[in-house]
Amino acid sequence: MDKKNWAVNDSDLTRLSRLIALLTLLQTKRTVTAAELANRFLVSTRTIYRDIRTLESAGIPIVTQEGKGYSLLEGYRLPPVMFTREEAIALLTAEKLASRLTDVVTAQLNAAAMDKLRAALRLSDRDHLEVVAPYIQVMEPGSASDRPNAYQQLVTAITAHHVVCIGYLAAETGEPTIRYIEPIGLYLSQHWHVIAFCRLRMAFRNFRLDRITSVVVSDELFSARTETLQQYWNNEAERRNKEKVVIRFNPSMVLPAQVQHLHDTKHQYGWEYEDILRDGSLELLFFVGSLPYLATWLLPFAGAVKIVEPESLGVHLSMLARQAYDAFVHKEFETGPIKRV
Repeated sequence: MDKKNWAVNDSDLTRLSRLIALLTLLQTKRTVTAAELANRFLVSTRTIYRDIRTLESAGIPIVTQEGKGYSLLEGYRLPPVMFTREEAIALLTAEKLASRLTDVVTAQLNAAAMDKLRAALRLSDRDHLEVVAPYIQVMEPGSASDRPNAYQQLVTAITAHHVVCIGYLAAETGEPTIRYIEPIGLYLSQHWHVIAFCRLRMAFRNFRLDRITSVVVSDELFSARTETLQQYWNNEAERRNKEKVVIRFNPSMVLPAQVQHLHDTKHQYGWEYEDILRDGSLELLFFVGSLPYLATWLLPFAGAVKIVEPESLGVHLSMLARQAYDAFVHKEFETGPIKRV
Protein backbone atom coordinates (compact mmCIF):
# COMPACT_ATOMS: atom_id res chain seq x y z
CA MET A 1 0.00 0.00 0.00
CA ASP A 2 2.77 2.38 0.94
CA LYS A 3 4.66 1.58 -2.25
CA LYS A 4 1.57 2.34 -4.34
CA ASN A 5 1.09 5.70 -2.64
CA TRP A 6 4.74 6.56 -3.20
CA ALA A 7 4.42 5.72 -6.91
CA VAL A 8 1.38 7.97 -7.28
CA ASN A 9 3.07 10.85 -5.51
CA ASP A 10 6.18 10.48 -7.64
CA SER A 11 4.05 10.54 -10.79
CA ASP A 12 2.25 13.65 -9.60
CA LEU A 13 5.54 15.40 -8.94
CA THR A 14 6.82 14.46 -12.41
CA ARG A 15 3.71 15.88 -14.04
CA LEU A 16 3.87 19.04 -11.93
CA SER A 17 7.49 19.59 -12.97
CA ARG A 18 6.52 19.09 -16.63
CA LEU A 19 3.61 21.54 -16.36
CA ILE A 20 5.89 24.21 -14.86
CA ALA A 21 8.52 23.59 -17.55
CA LEU A 22 5.86 23.65 -20.27
CA LEU A 23 4.53 26.97 -19.00
CA THR A 24 8.06 28.41 -18.90
CA LEU A 25 8.62 27.30 -22.49
CA LEU A 26 5.39 28.94 -23.62
CA GLN A 27 6.70 32.21 -22.18
CA THR A 28 9.98 31.99 -24.08
CA LYS A 29 8.67 31.12 -27.58
CA ARG A 30 6.05 32.82 -29.73
CA THR A 31 4.46 29.50 -30.74
CA VAL A 32 5.26 25.87 -30.05
CA THR A 33 3.62 22.74 -31.47
CA ALA A 34 2.37 19.71 -29.57
CA ALA A 35 4.93 17.56 -31.42
CA GLU A 36 7.77 19.84 -30.29
CA LEU A 37 6.57 19.72 -26.70
CA ALA A 38 6.16 15.94 -26.79
CA ASN A 39 9.70 15.57 -28.13
CA ARG A 40 11.05 18.01 -25.53
CA PHE A 41 9.48 16.22 -22.56
CA LEU A 42 9.65 12.66 -23.96
CA VAL A 43 5.91 12.06 -23.71
CA SER A 44 3.11 11.42 -26.22
CA THR A 45 1.23 14.24 -27.95
CA ARG A 46 -1.90 12.95 -26.18
CA THR A 47 -0.19 13.68 -22.85
CA ILE A 48 0.63 17.20 -24.06
CA TYR A 49 -3.03 17.76 -25.02
CA ARG A 50 -4.03 16.78 -21.47
CA ASP A 51 -1.38 19.10 -19.99
CA ILE A 52 -2.61 22.02 -22.10
CA ARG A 53 -6.19 21.42 -20.92
CA THR A 54 -4.96 21.29 -17.30
CA LEU A 55 -3.22 24.66 -17.67
CA GLU A 56 -6.28 26.17 -19.33
CA SER A 57 -8.52 24.92 -16.51
CA ALA A 58 -6.14 26.61 -14.06
CA GLY A 59 -6.82 29.97 -15.75
CA ILE A 60 -3.73 30.18 -17.97
CA PRO A 61 -4.76 31.97 -21.22
CA ILE A 62 -3.32 29.61 -23.86
CA VAL A 63 -4.17 30.43 -27.47
CA THR A 64 -4.47 27.51 -29.90
CA GLN A 65 -3.50 28.50 -33.45
CA GLU A 66 -4.72 25.92 -35.94
CA GLY A 67 -1.84 24.46 -37.90
CA LYS A 68 0.76 26.44 -35.94
CA GLY A 69 0.64 25.43 -32.28
CA TYR A 70 0.16 27.01 -28.89
CA SER A 71 1.04 30.44 -27.52
CA LEU A 72 0.26 32.55 -24.47
CA LEU A 73 -2.15 35.45 -24.77
CA GLU A 74 -0.21 38.59 -25.73
CA GLY A 75 0.77 40.57 -22.62
CA TYR A 76 0.25 37.71 -20.17
CA ARG A 77 3.16 37.21 -17.80
CA LEU A 78 3.76 35.03 -14.76
CA PRO A 79 5.80 35.94 -11.68
CA PRO A 80 9.51 35.05 -11.96
CA VAL A 81 10.30 31.34 -11.89
CA MET A 82 12.82 30.30 -9.24
CA PHE A 83 16.24 29.39 -10.62
CA THR A 84 18.19 26.38 -9.46
CA ARG A 85 21.60 26.98 -7.92
CA GLU A 86 23.29 25.40 -10.94
CA GLU A 87 21.36 27.64 -13.37
CA ALA A 88 22.36 30.70 -11.36
CA ILE A 89 26.05 29.73 -11.47
CA ALA A 90 25.82 29.19 -15.24
CA LEU A 91 24.39 32.71 -15.64
CA LEU A 92 27.11 34.09 -13.35
CA THR A 93 29.67 32.56 -15.71
CA ALA A 94 27.92 34.19 -18.68
CA GLU A 95 28.05 37.55 -16.86
CA LYS A 96 31.81 37.24 -16.39
CA LEU A 97 32.32 36.25 -20.03
CA ALA A 98 30.26 39.21 -21.21
CA SER A 99 32.16 41.62 -18.98
CA ARG A 100 35.51 40.61 -20.52
CA LEU A 101 34.72 39.54 -24.06
CA THR A 102 32.13 42.01 -25.34
CA ASP A 103 32.04 45.77 -24.66
CA VAL A 104 31.26 48.09 -21.75
CA VAL A 105 27.61 48.63 -22.69
CA THR A 106 26.90 44.90 -23.05
CA ALA A 107 28.71 44.18 -19.78
CA GLN A 108 26.53 46.78 -18.01
CA LEU A 109 23.34 45.32 -19.48
CA ASN A 110 24.39 41.84 -18.45
CA ALA A 111 25.17 43.02 -14.92
CA ALA A 112 21.74 44.65 -14.68
CA ALA A 113 20.11 41.40 -15.81
CA MET A 114 22.11 39.49 -13.19
CA ASP A 115 20.92 41.89 -10.48
CA LYS A 116 17.33 40.99 -11.42
CA LEU A 117 18.27 37.32 -11.28
CA ARG A 118 19.79 37.69 -7.81
CA ALA A 119 16.61 39.39 -6.62
CA ALA A 120 14.66 36.25 -7.62
CA LEU A 121 16.98 33.88 -5.77
CA ARG A 122 16.54 32.47 -2.32
CA LEU A 123 18.80 34.15 0.24
CA SER A 124 20.87 30.96 0.61
CA ASP A 125 21.46 30.78 -3.16
CA ARG A 126 22.25 34.50 -3.28
CA ASP A 127 24.88 34.01 -0.58
CA HIS A 128 26.24 31.00 -2.47
CA LEU A 129 26.77 33.13 -5.61
CA GLU A 130 28.73 35.65 -3.56
CA VAL A 131 30.98 32.86 -2.31
CA VAL A 132 31.47 31.30 -5.77
CA ALA A 133 32.00 34.54 -7.77
CA PRO A 134 35.69 35.13 -6.83
CA TYR A 135 36.56 31.59 -7.97
CA ILE A 136 35.39 32.17 -11.56
CA GLN A 137 37.67 34.44 -13.57
CA VAL A 138 37.88 35.32 -17.27
CA MET A 139 41.19 36.79 -18.39
CA GLU A 140 40.75 39.94 -20.45
CA PRO A 141 42.35 39.89 -23.93
CA GLY A 142 45.25 42.27 -24.41
CA SER A 143 43.33 44.30 -26.96
CA ALA A 144 40.26 44.72 -24.76
CA SER A 145 41.20 48.13 -23.39
CA ASP A 146 41.40 49.55 -26.92
CA ARG A 147 38.04 48.30 -28.17
CA PRO A 148 35.17 50.76 -28.70
CA ASN A 149 31.63 50.12 -27.51
CA ALA A 150 30.91 48.43 -30.82
CA TYR A 151 29.43 45.04 -29.95
CA GLN A 152 26.04 46.14 -28.62
CA GLN A 153 25.55 48.74 -31.35
CA LEU A 154 26.34 46.18 -34.04
CA VAL A 155 23.94 43.62 -32.52
CA THR A 156 21.22 46.27 -32.66
CA ALA A 157 22.09 47.15 -36.26
CA ILE A 158 22.06 43.49 -37.34
CA THR A 159 18.63 42.77 -35.87
CA ALA A 160 17.08 46.06 -37.07
CA HIS A 161 18.90 46.14 -40.47
CA HIS A 162 20.49 49.56 -39.96
CA VAL A 163 23.42 50.77 -42.04
CA VAL A 164 26.46 51.45 -39.85
CA CYS A 165 29.26 53.96 -40.41
CA ILE A 166 32.56 52.77 -38.91
CA GLY A 167 36.03 54.19 -38.66
CA TYR A 168 38.35 51.29 -39.49
CA LEU A 169 42.10 50.69 -39.47
CA ALA A 170 43.20 48.58 -42.46
CA ALA A 171 44.77 45.26 -41.42
CA GLU A 172 47.77 45.48 -43.71
CA THR A 173 48.71 49.18 -43.45
CA GLY A 174 46.87 50.50 -40.41
CA GLU A 175 45.50 53.27 -42.62
CA PRO A 176 42.28 54.82 -41.25
CA THR A 177 39.23 54.58 -43.51
CA ILE A 178 35.51 55.30 -43.26
CA ARG A 179 33.25 52.40 -44.21
CA TYR A 180 29.49 52.19 -44.57
CA ILE A 181 28.50 48.61 -43.86
CA GLU A 182 25.40 46.38 -43.78
CA PRO A 183 26.19 43.89 -40.98
CA ILE A 184 24.85 40.31 -41.07
CA GLY A 185 26.59 38.61 -38.13
CA LEU A 186 29.17 38.59 -35.34
CA TYR A 187 31.56 35.85 -34.26
CA LEU A 188 34.37 35.42 -31.73
CA SER A 189 37.71 33.73 -32.42
CA GLN A 190 40.82 35.36 -30.96
CA HIS A 191 38.95 38.63 -31.51
CA TRP A 192 35.36 39.66 -32.20
CA HIS A 193 34.57 40.03 -35.90
CA VAL A 194 31.60 41.47 -37.77
CA ILE A 195 30.73 40.18 -41.24
CA ALA A 196 29.13 42.90 -43.33
CA PHE A 197 28.52 44.09 -46.88
CA CYS A 198 30.98 46.94 -47.38
CA ARG A 199 29.65 49.70 -49.64
CA LEU A 200 33.19 50.95 -50.31
CA ARG A 201 34.40 47.58 -51.65
CA MET A 202 30.92 46.51 -52.89
CA ALA A 203 31.47 43.06 -51.37
CA PHE A 204 31.23 41.23 -48.07
CA ARG A 205 34.14 41.87 -45.75
CA ASN A 206 35.35 40.63 -42.35
CA PHE A 207 36.02 43.48 -39.87
CA ARG A 208 37.78 42.95 -36.55
CA LEU A 209 36.11 44.91 -33.77
CA ASP A 210 39.43 45.87 -32.15
CA ARG A 211 40.34 47.73 -35.37
CA ILE A 212 37.10 49.74 -35.32
CA THR A 213 37.78 53.24 -34.00
CA SER A 214 34.24 54.63 -34.16
CA VAL A 215 30.68 53.37 -34.68
CA VAL A 216 27.62 55.35 -35.76
CA VAL A 217 24.36 53.46 -36.36
CA SER A 218 22.45 55.45 -38.98
CA ASP A 219 18.70 55.71 -39.49
CA GLU A 220 19.05 54.24 -42.98
CA LEU A 221 17.68 50.74 -43.35
CA PHE A 222 19.01 48.07 -45.70
CA SER A 223 17.03 45.18 -47.15
CA ALA A 224 17.34 42.00 -45.12
CA ARG A 225 19.92 39.69 -46.68
CA THR A 226 19.70 35.93 -47.04
CA GLU A 227 23.46 35.52 -46.58
CA THR A 228 24.68 33.82 -43.38
CA LEU A 229 28.03 33.54 -41.63
CA GLN A 230 28.34 29.96 -42.90
CA GLN A 231 27.79 31.11 -46.48
CA TYR A 232 30.41 33.81 -46.04
CA TRP A 233 33.01 31.28 -44.87
CA ASN A 234 32.17 28.93 -47.73
CA ASN A 235 32.50 31.76 -50.25
CA GLU A 236 35.79 32.84 -48.73
CA ALA A 237 37.15 29.33 -49.06
CA GLU A 238 36.25 29.28 -52.76
CA ARG A 239 37.59 32.79 -53.34
CA ARG A 240 40.94 31.98 -51.75
CA ASN A 241 41.08 28.55 -53.37
CA LYS A 242 41.10 27.00 -49.93
CA GLU A 243 39.38 23.82 -48.88
CA LYS A 244 36.85 23.62 -46.10
CA VAL A 245 37.76 21.12 -43.37
CA VAL A 246 35.54 20.08 -40.46
CA ILE A 247 36.87 17.86 -37.68
CA ARG A 248 35.61 16.75 -34.29
CA PHE A 249 38.05 16.77 -31.40
CA ASN A 250 37.47 14.94 -28.10
CA PRO A 251 39.57 16.65 -25.38
CA SER A 252 39.08 13.72 -22.97
CA MET A 253 41.12 11.45 -25.24
CA VAL A 254 44.39 13.39 -24.89
CA LEU A 255 46.45 15.04 -22.17
CA PRO A 256 45.49 18.56 -20.98
CA ALA A 257 48.79 19.87 -22.39
CA GLN A 258 47.81 18.57 -25.84
CA VAL A 259 44.41 20.28 -25.61
CA GLN A 260 46.18 23.54 -24.77
CA HIS A 261 48.60 23.02 -27.67
CA LEU A 262 45.69 22.57 -30.08
CA HIS A 263 44.13 25.86 -29.01
CA ASP A 264 47.47 27.67 -29.04
CA THR A 265 48.34 26.60 -32.58
CA LYS A 266 45.03 26.13 -34.43
CA HIS A 267 45.11 29.71 -35.77
CA GLN A 268 48.25 28.86 -37.78
CA TYR A 269 46.37 26.16 -39.69
CA GLY A 270 43.36 28.05 -41.02
CA TRP A 271 41.03 27.74 -38.02
CA GLU A 272 37.88 29.88 -38.39
CA TYR A 273 35.24 28.69 -35.95
CA GLU A 274 34.27 26.00 -33.45
CA ASP A 275 31.21 24.68 -31.62
CA ILE A 276 30.97 22.73 -28.36
CA LEU A 277 28.82 19.64 -28.93
CA ARG A 278 26.55 17.99 -26.37
CA ASP A 279 29.07 15.25 -25.59
CA GLY A 280 31.76 17.82 -24.72
CA SER A 281 33.71 17.40 -27.94
CA LEU A 282 34.54 20.28 -30.28
CA GLU A 283 33.59 20.65 -33.92
CA LEU A 284 36.21 22.83 -35.60
CA LEU A 285 36.04 24.56 -38.98
CA PHE A 286 39.21 25.24 -41.00
CA PHE A 287 39.96 26.73 -44.42
CA VAL A 288 43.26 25.34 -45.66
CA GLY A 289 45.38 25.54 -48.77
CA SER A 290 47.14 22.23 -48.15
CA LEU A 291 45.59 19.10 -46.68
CA PRO A 292 49.00 17.40 -46.15
CA TYR A 293 50.13 20.45 -44.16
CA LEU A 294 47.07 20.21 -41.88
CA ALA A 295 47.52 16.44 -41.57
CA THR A 296 51.03 16.83 -40.12
CA TRP A 297 49.53 19.02 -37.38
CA LEU A 298 46.62 16.67 -36.65
CA LEU A 299 48.64 13.43 -36.50
CA PRO A 300 49.78 13.85 -32.83
CA PHE A 301 46.09 14.07 -31.85
CA ALA A 302 45.33 10.64 -33.35
CA GLY A 303 42.53 8.90 -31.48
CA ALA A 304 40.98 12.20 -30.41
CA VAL A 305 40.17 13.44 -33.93
CA LYS A 306 37.31 12.40 -36.19
CA ILE A 307 37.21 13.78 -39.73
CA VAL A 308 33.79 15.07 -40.80
CA GLU A 309 34.95 16.42 -44.17
CA PRO A 310 36.71 15.98 -46.54
CA GLU A 311 37.39 12.24 -46.64
CA SER A 312 40.67 12.90 -48.46
CA LEU A 313 42.15 14.34 -45.26
CA GLY A 314 41.91 10.86 -43.76
CA VAL A 315 44.00 9.51 -46.64
CA HIS A 316 46.79 11.99 -45.88
CA LEU A 317 46.68 11.10 -42.17
CA SER A 318 46.82 7.38 -42.98
CA MET A 319 49.87 7.91 -45.19
CA LEU A 320 51.67 9.85 -42.44
CA ALA A 321 50.79 7.19 -39.86
CA ARG A 322 52.09 4.45 -42.18
CA GLN A 323 55.35 6.37 -42.77
CA ALA A 324 55.80 6.77 -39.01
CA TYR A 325 55.14 3.07 -38.47
CA ASP A 326 57.59 2.05 -41.21
CA ALA A 327 60.26 4.43 -39.96
CA PHE A 328 60.11 3.54 -36.28
CA VAL A 329 58.12 0.45 -35.35
CA HIS A 330 58.48 -1.80 -38.40
CA LYS A 331 62.19 -1.08 -38.83
CA GLU A 332 62.84 -1.93 -35.17
CA PHE A 333 61.27 -5.38 -35.68
CA GLU A 334 63.57 -5.98 -38.66
CA THR A 335 66.85 -4.89 -37.05
CA GLY A 336 66.10 -5.58 -33.41
CA PRO A 337 65.80 -3.01 -30.60
CA ILE A 338 68.18 -0.10 -30.80
CA LYS A 339 70.81 -0.49 -28.09
CA ARG A 340 71.45 2.50 -25.90
CA VAL A 341 75.07 3.32 -24.95
